[in-house]
Amino acid sequence: MSMEIKQHLKLSQQLVMTPQLQQAIKLLQLSRMELVDVVREELLENPVLEDSVEIAAEQQKPSSASEASSAAAAPEAEAERIGETEIPVARVSEDKLDTTTEIKPDSRSGDAVADFDWDTYLESQSNAPPMPTYRPNTEDLPSLEATLTRGTSLFDHLEWQLKLSRNFSEAEERVALLIIGNLTPDGYLDASLDEIAEEAGVGVEQAEEVLRRVQEFDPPGVAARTLRECLLIQARLIGADDDIVVGMITRHLGNLEKKNYAPIAKDLNQPLDEIYEAAKVVMGLDPKPGSAYTDEEATYITPDVYIQKVGEKYFVVANDDGLPKLKISDFYRQALSKGPKAREYIQERLRSAQWLIRSIQQRQRTIVRVTESILRFQREFFEKGTAYLKPLILRDVAEDIGMHESTVSRVTTNKYVHTPQGIFELKYFFNSGISRSEGDDLASEAVKLKIKQIIGSEDVKRPHSDQKIVELLGGQNIEIARRTVAKYREQLKILSSSKRRQVF
Repeated sequence: MSMEIKQHLKLSQQLVMTPQLQQAIKLLQLSRMELVDVVREELLENPVLEDSVEIAAEQQKPSSASEASSAAAAPEAEAERIGETEIPVARVSEDKLDTTTEIKPDSRSGDAVADFDWDTYLESQSNAPPMPTYRPNTEDLPSLEATLTRGTSLFDHLEWQLKLSRNFSEAEERVALLIIGNLTPDGYLDASLDEIAEEAGVGVEQAEEVLRRVQEFDPPGVAARTLRECLLIQARLIGADDDIVVGMITRHLGNLEKKNYAPIAKDLNQPLDEIYEAAKVVMGLDPKPGSAYTDEEATYITPDVYIQKVGEKYFVVANDDGLPKLKISDFYRQALSKGPKAREYIQERLRSAQWLIRSIQQRQRTIVRVTESILRFQREFFEKGTAYLKPLILRDVAEDIGMHESTVSRVTTNKYVHTPQGIFELKYFFNSGISRSEGDDLASEAVKLKIKQIIGSEDVKRPHSDQKIVELLGGQNIEIARRTVAKYREQLKILSSSKRRQVF
């Protein structure tokens, strides 16, 4: 058998996930808060990177009265000097970020990268004009008091009342603190009295007495062990604990929920008018007394992109406010000439910093391009509101801007846009279509709005059933199944017709 060497030319495509591409994809799918955390972590690990906003703030702090006067004398020169440093490291082209595209920014040989003229690159970077930053209207932002205040927790509120009470002994105060510390966020006791008494070193009877006194604290009904006990405590404190109310709470909460008043009247041997009045009292009680007190701070949504209408045109602008403005440290820029070892280390960190800033810039551009595409598809929504939202899928936007569908999915995840209609998640604009007997399909969000409007205008004493809503939507040429109406109603957190019905 003869052996020979042959050459074959083969053309194939393969997915190449370079570390740089992996980082770009990771940054693309991060939310705004997660991106800030990643940048802050990179600022700690990479000494070459600096936040130009923080550096500018430090430089503007006068250390003495003379420095303060000199700083006030030349604010324009200082601002111009600072503005020159607030430049991204690189200008990148409008390349499409795609998981099926091979991106090799450092595909040259190691010698070629080592020979890169960083001095010229950094010099051109420092001389480039500053990037514009969009500042949103401060009227849309929460007030300073709303962002800095901390709510009072249920534990703090009850502990404050306990310290004001002078009729608790040391052992009883210990039991009361254990009771307060074992309450759920709704205000219910989440531990047995046997365990509390054993830990406090007292008898169960004494623990029961302390619990009874704690249940008299504000808010009414706190430290109850069951819903019935919670409602009975509140009824007693407001002086409405008559036989009808007590009997309704102890034996007929299920019928009260379903608004079956006839069985309640028959069991309690009372006329319906009396049952109605007692039901009003019970419905006025709070089943979650502790929910008004929380130590959780409100999280405010910061939009990633703004859609502003100027005249008859819409403009899409990325929101860079609050994001660190990355720049190359002047100290390490000067250290490039301090020996081959220092140069090699600095060049490695410079490449990492360069790609991070490129990825962030590419992320912002990709979000803007996707938002612009959504604006083209959903222009009627921005003009007239949710009722004019059209069916839209990820593939439509991907084909419009020439990107992969998975990239569009990453861009629209946990990203928010500020529009003339309000703040929405980018995923909100992607809806399945509901068929219509005449005209174009209707987006599912638009159908939800119509269901909400139908229920809002119904007779509260004779609410529409899901089948009735199907018939009413059919009158508007909307073909929809009853189970779909039920699903949308549950998503809107609207009760069924039997629970919406008001008798009095």
